[in-house]
Amino acid sequence: MKKIIIDGGQEISGTIKISGAKNSIVALIPASILTSGKCVIKNVPDISDVRILLEIMRELGSEITFENETIIIDNGNVKNKEITEEFASKLRASYYFMGSLIGKFHKVDIACPGGCVIGSRPIDIHLDSFKKMGIEIDEQQSKFVMTVDELKGNHFYLNFPSVGATINIMIASTLAKGQTIIENAAKEPEIANVASFLNSMGAKIFGAGTSKIIIDGVDELYDGFVEVIPDRIEAGTYLIIGSLLGNNLTIENIIESHIESMLYKLKEAGIKYESKGNSITITAAKNLKPINIKTTVYPGFPTDLGQPMSTLLTQCEGECLFEETIYENRLRHIPHLNSMGANIKVFDNQALILGKTPLHGKKVKATDLRAGASMLVAGLIADGRTEIYNIEHLLRGYERIVDKLSQVGVQIKLVEDEENI
Repeated sequence: MKKIIIDGGQEISGTIKISGAKNSIVALIPASILTSGKCVIKNVPDISDVRILLEIMRELGSEITFENETIIIDNGNVKNKEITEEFASKLRASYYFMGSLIGKFHKVDIACPGGCVIGSRPIDIHLDSFKKMGIEIDEQQSKFVMTVDELKGNHFYLNFPSVGATINIMIASTLAKGQTIIENAAKEPEIANVASFLNSMGAKIFGAGTSKIIIDGVDELYDGFVEVIPDRIEAGTYLIIGSLLGNNLTIENIIESHIESMLYKLKEAGIKYESKGNSITITAAKNLKPINIKTTVYPGFPTDLGQPMSTLLTQCEGECLFEETIYENRLRHIPHLNSMGANIKVFDNQALILGKTPLHGKKVKATDLRAGASMLVAGLIADGRTEIYNIEHLLRGYERIVDKLSQVGVQIKLVEDEENI
């Protein structure tokens, strides 16, 4: 077990470079299975989710090198094998192998996907869509066995614009017979990134990043290339930190259009920043105005930034309302914030945050990935020492976060610890 120790309250300045997007790379790696050729993926974040996915790929027979932020995958010897609970339970994104293996081999045997406990997170949309493509699904106690004789395209209207389901249908239908249409598709930038990768291999995907995606099935895919887009959630997290502690803190490798909803809310709170090219320079505001945050699907305020943003709301002068609309267990970090001095009252998936309240260093827990980011922000602005346990959650989504923060003046370290709270 590891924990992060932070001595809070330091002003920070310098430059932080944003890594490749976690939510892209976790789909790009499984998608590469569709081709027997070679794939090159650049700007890859070195995070634990990536390492786990590469382990799964090697188990399936892929030959892989990963160095200098570049993954090279040779799928010439890939075989269809069961993806066991040992691997699948470690991350939610293991479900993308459903789409890629059913597309390539017409059969997949995979344990139930794992990931953060932030809600029920059903995969019904994925499974119902697969059934419409002619796939038979044997849902056993702890795994899924899926088979199909001929994979057929179909016309889908998603009841909810699920990112995972949109990508999984897109991956599976790339090698299906006929045309597939996804309406009410998710529009996140990561979806367009995955489509660009598949198209580089010879897929015919149109409209990715809009609410209507059209896929004309092809018989075979070839070598592929893609550069992972910058991680908009990592960028947003560091902008939150800069809003509270920054002194001309520069965040570089940002696509500003991907985080417009976040930047709008920072402006509303009275935070000033300067954009130049692919970077944003930000300085902490002295008096933050109260604002309300409601998470929703892209291009709305992202659920993955809701938890770290709720820590910023504790420093606003007045009453703020935070509402989570995507996952029902996104507020499990609130008791830890309150233990540090926050004044937050929870009603279902809403939190009434009364500020400004000074925060004090405590021993707290990262209950999930983005809750870990919330605790990190809290520790950075708290007086005294904060120890964050279960920090493995945080390391799943933020590349070299301790190094990046240390380089801009934060007193932070990652240590081994047997204690648990």
